[in-house]
Amino acid sequence: MKSDDIFCKIVAGEIPSYKVYEDNDFFAFLDINPVNPGHTLLIPKEHYKYLFDMPNELYSALWLKAKDLAPAIQRATGAKRIGVVVEGFAVLHVHIHLAPINSPRELDSTNQKPANPEDLAEMTKKIKTEIAAS
Repeated sequence: MKSDDIFCKIVAGEIPSYKVYEDNDFFAFLDINPVNPGHTLLIPKEHYKYLFDMPNELYSALWLKAKDLAPAIQRATGAKRIGVVVEGFAVLHVHIHLAPINSPRELDSTNQKPANPEDLAEMTKKIKTEIAAS
C-alpha cells in the first residue's frame, strides 16, 4: 500500500530524517518536535493509516521492535521511563511515539517543542551507539 504522507516520503529518502534504526519492515527516527530529547517515532515501512488495520504478524512485530528500541533510547537519554503513545491523528501513517520521560505529565503532546538540528544529530548518534551495543 503506497501513500504520499510525510512518513512514506521519509522512508523513501525524499525527506531527510534523524534515523536511529532501520530494517526491512521498520524505520525509527527522532521526532523534530519532541516532548523530550530522544523522542523517537517507530513506523512500519509499509503504509497503514490505522494501527488496528495492520496484519497481526506485522502488528506484533512492531510492538516487539518498540520493546527492543526502548532500552537503547532510555540509556542514551538517562530517562526514568520510555512512555508510549499511539494516537494517529497528526500523520495518517501508523507510528508509535517512544518518548523519554521522568514523570507522567511529560507525555502530553502539548509539551512538544521544535528541536535544534545539532541536538537531534547528537542524540541520533547516542541512540545508534546504544542500539549497536544491545
